[in-house]
Amino acid sequence: MLRIFVTLLVLLLPAAAGAGVVKLSNSGICHDPSSPWYGRTRDFREMPDMATCLQSGRAYSGYAPEPAAAAAAVPDYDRGLYGGWIDEDSDCQNTRQELLADLSTAAVTWNAAGCTVLRGRWLDPYTGQVFLDAQDLDIDHLVPLAYAHVHGAASWTGEKRRAFANDRRNLFAVKASENRSKGAQGPAEWLPSDAAFQCEYMLRFDRIMKLYGLAYGEIEGARIERLRQARCAGGTG
Repeated sequence: MLRIFVTLLVLLLPAAAGAGVVKLSNSGICHDPSSPWYGRTRDFREMPDMATCLQSGRAYSGYAPEPAAAAAAVPDYDRGLYGGWIDEDSDCQNTRQELLADLSTAAVTWNAAGCTVLRGRWLDPYTGQVFLDAQDLDIDHLVPLAYAHVHGAASWTGEKRRAFANDRRNLFAVKASENRSKGAQGPAEWLPSDAAFQCEYMLRFDRIMKLYGLAYGEIEGARIERLRQARCAGGTG
């Protein structure tokens, strides 16, 4: 009789303990079956996977979402792989110059050759500041090239990488120092200094990621989702 009871207990325990599901503990930690604390976590809410759980909680110490070998397989980033600003219509005005002309809210002043924008009026969405001198501005890649590289662009053709680097949907004219403080960071690590633009920044960033088939890392994506919920009224809408 005792043997039968023990056998039934063994069969029933996995279901009772939520075996195979991710556990969100009462302390807000996500445990998948690989967690050393999985079996000891008795009070929890079931989650279908770690990505969903991480939108509400944090990963257990030692959690590794991706094998190290997969990360190591991504070729090193080289800015040259993405080319420079292109002059598609051969009028001597490259992507930077044409974007500056288009974004200026006042008539721009060109150099004598008509190739380089010198002055205009630009509102930097990252800082909320207005600039009149083009040399004070950088053209920022909303989704940085180096960031895109390690999130899927490393496998692209050269033609697609150059098109991405010059895609105006992914470009802003911003204060040079603000752009350089951002570097190759994504929204989980960096947001514009103007808090009023942070929601729009994350939404636009996400659109470019989806448009080009780029993918966030699991923990990173969960953190960005939490930031969107905090910065955007009504969530990601």
